[in-house]
Amino acid sequence: MPRQAPILWSFRRCPYAMRARLAIASARIPVEHREILLRDKPAEFLATSPKGTVPVIDVDGLVIEESFDVMLWALNQNDPENWLDVPPNAYDLIAQAEGPFKTALDRYKYASRIEDSDPKADRAEGSAFLVELDTMLCNQSCLAGTNYRLTDMAILPFVRQFAHVDLDWFNAQPWPDLSRWLEDFKSSDRFRGIMAKYPLWTPKPVS
Repeated sequence: MPRQAPILWSFRRCPYAMRARLAIASARIPVEHREILLRDKPAEFLATSPKGTVPVIDVDGLVIEESFDVMLWALNQNDPENWLDVPPNAYDLIAQAEGPFKTALDRYKYASRIEDSDPKADRAEGSAFLVELDTMLCNQSCLAGTNYRLTDMAILPFVRQFAHVDLDWFNAQPWPDLSRWLEDFKSSDRFRGIMAKYPLWTPKPVS
């Protein structure tokens, strides 16, 4: 057992950090939440994880730096909601979300930072994945059936980010089941819980 609560370095609006917090909340693991600003990273955070991205969890010196690994770490400790009970294609779908979809999303969202960008083309590329999800959700409330599982929670923060680039455009698309799935997530107690605001972490003064 850890000698102290695991330390979670997080940034509230980061979708990677969101999905880590979702899994930790589902697993009911107490953590020391350290909220930071990515534009002003504390030296203590960078000493823990020089790559400088969130989430990072430190369990008595065992540092886990990738959000999906944090999810699996938490759920392998405790999985009361059976999030790990997913069909064989779940991991391929998550990889698709983390790879081609997230690449298109970033190019669409941050088009002004990319030379010769084509945000409409990038939006269309990302939309192809959303159409696939909408089809999967046609006859079921969640990607793996009637309840949220790992698949849903690993992907939903990215879908939310995509939708909020241009919410009016997103809401006008013929994706009724995808839209319902996303709205159910955004209005859930679990999502509201992990989006609670924390004060920025500051190191304790040396006495």
